[in-house]
Amino acid sequence: MDSRIALHAGGVSLLLATEQGRLPEVLHWGADVGTVDEGGFDAIVDGNRWPVVPNTPDEGLILAVLPEGRYGWQGKPGLIGSRDGLDWTPDWHLTDILIDGAPLTDAVTNLGPSVLTYRAAAEAAGLALAITVEMLPQGLVRARAELTNLGEQPYRVDELTLAFPVPAQAREVMDFAGRWGNERIPQRRALTVGTHRREARHGRTGADSAYILHLGDLGFGFAHGQIWSVHTAWSGNHLHFAERDQSGAQLIGGGELLLPGEGTLLHGASYATPWLYANWGVGLDVQAGRFHDFLRDRDIHTDADRPVTLNVWEAVYFDHDPDRLLDLAERAALLGVERYVLDDGWFGSRRDDHSGLGDWVVSTDVWPGGLHPLVDRVHQLAMQFGLWFEPEMVNIDSDVARQHPEWIMQPAGRLPIESRFQQVLNLSVDGAFQHVLGQMSAVFDEYGIDYVKWDHNRDLIDACTAPLGRPAVHAQTLAFYRLLDELRARHPHIEFESCSSGGARIDLEVLQRTERVWVSDNIDPEERQRMLLWTGQLLPPELMGSHIASGRSHTTGRLHDLDFRAATAVSGHLGVEWDLGLATDDELVALAWWIDWYKANRRVLLTGRVHRVDMPDDDVVFKGVVTRNRAIFSLSMLQVTDCSNLGRLHFPGLDDEATYRVTMSGRNPVPEAQRAPWQAAEGGIQVSGRHLARVGLRCPVLRPATAVLFELDRL
Repeated sequence: MDSRIALHAGGVSLLLATEQGRLPEVLHWGADVGTVDEGGFDAIVDGNRWPVVPNTPDEGLILAVLPEGRYGWQGKPGLIGSRDGLDWTPDWHLTDILIDGAPLTDAVTNLGPSVLTYRAAAEAAGLALAITVEMLPQGLVRARAELTNLGEQPYRVDELTLAFPVPAQAREVMDFAGRWGNERIPQRRALTVGTHRREARHGRTGADSAYILHLGDLGFGFAHGQIWSVHTAWSGNHLHFAERDQSGAQLIGGGELLLPGEGTLLHGASYATPWLYANWGVGLDVQAGRFHDFLRDRDIHTDADRPVTLNVWEAVYFDHDPDRLLDLAERAALLGVERYVLDDGWFGSRRDDHSGLGDWVVSTDVWPGGLHPLVDRVHQLAMQFGLWFEPEMVNIDSDVARQHPEWIMQPAGRLPIESRFQQVLNLSVDGAFQHVLGQMSAVFDEYGIDYVKWDHNRDLIDACTAPLGRPAVHAQTLAFYRLLDELRARHPHIEFESCSSGGARIDLEVLQRTERVWVSDNIDPEERQRMLLWTGQLLPPELMGSHIASGRSHTTGRLHDLDFRAATAVSGHLGVEWDLGLATDDELVALAWWIDWYKANRRVLLTGRVHRVDMPDDDVVFKGVVTRNRAIFSLSMLQVTDCSNLGRLHFPGLDDEATYRVTMSGRNPVPEAQRAPWQAAEGGIQVSGRHLARVGLRCPVLRPATAVLFELDRL
């Protein structure tokens, strides 16, 4: 079955071909090549064939979306599995090709955004395969595979991954690492012969996840260099990899990381991979823009008027004194806060993190009249009310654990080690699932909850189903999705935030169900500058929770000026996490100023195209958001550096033909003695977009741990 299909969208083309009934090959994934006719496609197919070289198979390499060793690929095959040692190298033959669900009729086809389905069978092995490849309107490509066991004996899938070929010119790998409180730190290295493989075995996305794996031209940056990247959209165990073999063939891919037995298929059963998103672009900002456009096109995406939020965690921790919490609500409303979130400690015996987790019933010890006095007052103050949950976790010292110890994830005969004094509630057990669903729904119904901060504070270690101890991460991940889907269906007005010890559950699958993420538990503005910069490689600003905390960071112990904390936080969805009762009058005045400024500018900050600038010093961050008529850029100095060597600031993303008025913004802009002459001009300076991008403006002199904002208005 031969086919030639070209998909085009968003400045990207994906060309696929099948020959002699084999699985589809990618001929081109990159810049838009326009309509491809039959002759052009034949030439591309012929030009793509690999030469035969000594000591290799007598036919040139054939590299499909599901790589197969039988056709000369010497790296990891797409399918690793067998039927007790048999049927491990299936003889696939295409049976159908569908376009948007209809059979393919033309030998050569050019399409816009579309869904392709390739169906194949390996009759002797008793297997069927479906590979779905979709071109999204933004120019993103995504793919997934589904394997079905048609044989009578079980088939064990150890790994099923898809991959996309990348030209040999792309030799530099960039992905991310990190830890709690320091998530999404970029790391780079050369791709040599072999595999760059990143496994995430946390049972959640992970603070150290690869996040997005990039393979690009040497030295690629925010605005330059071709880059090919992939992202595995899965909130459980997963992997990303880049691989190069001795022939020079190289690819990038990813999928779920299955624990032993999780991929065992009985007769008639199927296993489907997560979506693998593939993103091509020139420069990291172009790639980020595609992800941002995709997320902004979700049905659940919120508008730009996102409510400024107060979360009480760093203000009170577990000290839930009703009078104090009511006072915080009154103070927040006076400042212009629009959403109030009550964090951990409102339920069961949860006076600290040793007990009560899993009992989602309002504590009568702390709240003898229930949460009604607080919720009602928050609503009277014209604020939304949000509540913290950790639905997948449980303390041993809890009513639910005492009544149903078998609901706790555990190997046979022992409990896993504790983390944060808690264990994991096995949501793949129906009783546990219904318990959480019922208790959460009851709270939502009684109190009219507007917002949920959904936390997940430990890795899934020895994650098994009692009593036999079979691995359960795959089932738990699906049950989490099902629980969140059911709660959203029952309570469609509630907005959900994905928090997981901070930023340990951020991926494109959980983001089909949540409107916000908590970037990190670390609100230190120096660390947040870096994390916001790089979390933004996947997420637009409006999805990133970004709070102004107290002057001394609760995580790092460093002390920072309020204006630096605020100028950092306005790069995301603004919130406050601070005991306002301890703030001085001057601090409250300043905080109110920043909240007002944010409200006046959030439609720009939360809808614009993000642009980041490669700076000569890693401790300097220069970035902006640009809309048609207005742009806001932020320049931040994190540590001691020779700022006099930064030269001119270049402002990308503007209209070359337009003229802009550029002014410095912020409650305390750069002291007069440290300004460049243009910054002292009354009413700013008027410059064309072309000159701002190509010539630039002289950088002000900044002290460490300070930031300045620039507002650009199109005239």
